[in-house]
Amino acid sequence: MRREHHLPVSRTARYFTLGEPGDALRELWFVCHGYGQLAGRFVRHFESIAGAERMIVAPEALSRFYVEQAGKSHADTHVGATWMTREDRLSDIEDNIEYLDALYAHVRTGLASTPLNFVALGFSQGVATVCRWLERTDVRVDRAILWGGLIPADVDLAASPALRAARLTIAAGTADEHATPELLAAQDARLAAHGIQCERVSFNGSHRIDRATLARVAGEGAAAG
Repeated sequence: MRREHHLPVSRTARYFTLGEPGDALRELWFVCHGYGQLAGRFVRHFESIAGAERMIVAPEALSRFYVEQAGKSHADTHVGATWMTREDRLSDIEDNIEYLDALYAHVRTGLASTPLNFVALGFSQGVATVCRWLERTDVRVDRAILWGGLIPADVDLAASPALRAARLTIAAGTADEHATPELLAAQDARLAAHGIQCERVSFNGSHRIDRATLARVAGEGAAAG
């Protein structure tokens, strides 16, 4: 008889950073990439806002794959990563939560004990990962930025202390097919029903990180902090 089993194992996770620890550091950002992206390329979107006062940490999803392109072999195709698929999804969710908790603890040990403003940003599939992490983590999150994605239906907004306590910003392009005005309006209603306020930020464009909008969002966060 076939039986499914699970065995927790240790593995090596990769992450990238921008900015350096120092006395001037005031903000720490975790930025979670979208489906089919790699952290090393994704983190380049944040070069313009990193500096002595803001450190960016980009964790990479644990599952990498070849992004298939017709007529090309694996040797010539890009590699991407995914936070999860529908296959054994609950195990992947648990692994992601433990991974991000461990990465936060690891990064924090290398920084001064001075309180830092902590920002968690998710883009596309990374939105779901960030939301599920904030549903379960004990990490204090000052601000959550959900960009080009939606809060998963399985996230219990009534029992998500980190998400509820965070200042919530939702960003999307006017032509974003994954976060359409209709979907965002429905999400607004869901958040309001749970007493969660959010600020909406939009820009003319599609499913991407818009650097001018990012600079504005980051500047507002610094001012608020």
